Amino acid sequence: MRVHAVSDIHVDYPQNLKWVLGIDRHEYQADVLLLAGDVSEDLMLLERVLRGCAERFAKVVFVPGNHDLWVRRCSYDCSLAKFKAIQRLCSEVGIATEPFEYAGVEFIPLLSWYDFSFAALDRSLRLGWRDFSACSWPASLSDSQAVTRHFHQLNAGVFEWAKARSEQGLAQRSGEKICPRISCSHFLPSIDVMPSWVPESKRTVYPVLGSAELGAQVRLLAPDIHVYGHSHVNQTIEIDSTHYVNNAFATPKETRIAAKQLRCIYDSDDGRVLSRLSELAKSGGLWS
Repeated sequence: MRVHAVSDIHVDYPQNLKWVLGIDRHEYQADVLLLAGDVSEDLMLLERVLRGCAERFAKVVFVPGNHDLWVRRCSYDCSLAKFKAIQRLCSEVGIATEPFEYAGVEFIPLLSWYDFSFAALDRSLRLGWRDFSACSWPASLSDSQAVTRHFHQLNAGVFEWAKARSEQGLAQRSGEKICPRISCSHFLPSIDVMPSWVPESKRTVYPVLGSAELGAQVRLLAPDIHVYGHSHVNQTIEIDSTHYVNNAFATPKETRIAAKQLRCIYDSDDGRVLSRLSELAKSGGLWS
């Protein structure tokens, strides 16, 4: 069993949709796909992609990204209502949105948003960041921090599941993991996963990349691998024994910072995959 990761496939671009629908229907039938958000704001396109992935992989894990929750061109006028509709769609199609164990590996999807904990939001970003106009939230979620808290609270079941696994002795024995653990989120769990070569002029988006609280949740789970998306910068970096992996497909023009292919991040028959991730992390971690 292999585990593959990709995010930010943005199938509103015809080239990207063609790539997704061109994934071989037979090669990955025993494998798991982690799809880390930003598929499409079009709910019909999202359904088409999710159904297509479910046909090609044994298991598919999906966490929605910010683009998936835009409500500019859909029947939903509330992003939270659209999120719930996406969760129902995933359940109908057989896409995993809750933690599970498969073939001796734990898979843990984590919901999140951004709360400006990486950097302060300035006026330019407030006016220019599309989410602020393309998303619409209920009055109870009056700002990005409230949205982030809401999604993090929805992760509570993840920790109950992980605790139960540990108590049953399925996940750990004498403090040592038995099952490899792979978690994923769309948003960044730490600004430290961003490559140091990113120029200052491009760091203006750092406030809307993720949340420090998400990072705390990831550290509490202590996964072997955490897959994330959103930044569109392919990266592998090891922090505190967790391999953080970004394999964004990105837009057609973003070729230097995106590999434009699936990435195998784990192979149950070949432990060298994790070793390879360590090598990539030590070498700077950029796939381009």
